[in-house]
Amino acid sequence: MSHHIERRHLAYTTEQLFDLVADVERYPDFLQWFVAARVRHRNGNVLDVDQVVRFAGLTARFATRAVLDRPRRIAIAASDPPPPFRLLDQCWTFTPASDGSTTVRYEISVELRSTLLQRLIRPLLDERQIAEATVNAFRRRAEQIYGPPRPRKVEIR
Repeated sequence: MSHHIERRHLAYTTEQLFDLVADVERYPDFLQWFVAARVRHRNGNVLDVDQVVRFAGLTARFATRAVLDRPRRIAIAASDPPPPFRLLDQCWTFTPASDGSTTVRYEISVELRSTLLQRLIRPLLDERQIAEATVNAFRRRAEQIYGPPRPRKVEIR
C-alpha cells in the first residue's frame, strides 16, 4: 500500500477550504484528471458520489462515500474501488490558525490489486505528485473564488 500526506498553510478560513473540498460536483471545473463527479445520494453529512477520472490515458469510473465533519474533516473512501485498485482512501483535515488562516492536511492511501499491476502502473500513479497537484489545484480554486490571499498581519512589539 502507498500512502502520502501533504501539508500546507493556506491564507483562507477553515470554512472556505472545507466548502471547496465538499463541493465535489465542481471538481471537473478545476481538477484536470476529473471527467465527471455527481452526488448520487446525500444523507445528512454523508455523500455518495459517482466519479470518472482519467490518468495517463486510463479512465476509471467508481463510487466514493464522503463523510463531512464541517469545518474540520472530510473522509473519502472508494465504496467500490475500480480495477486496478484494492483501496483508494483520502482524508482532508482543516486546522484553524490564530490569524484566520488554515493548515490543510491531505492524506491519500492507494493499494493496487496485484504486485504486477503495482510495478506496471506505479510510475503513472505517484501519490506524492497527485497529492501536491490536488492541494495546489484547491489553492488556485480558493484564489479564484475568494480572491488572492491577504498578507498576514505581523505584530511588532
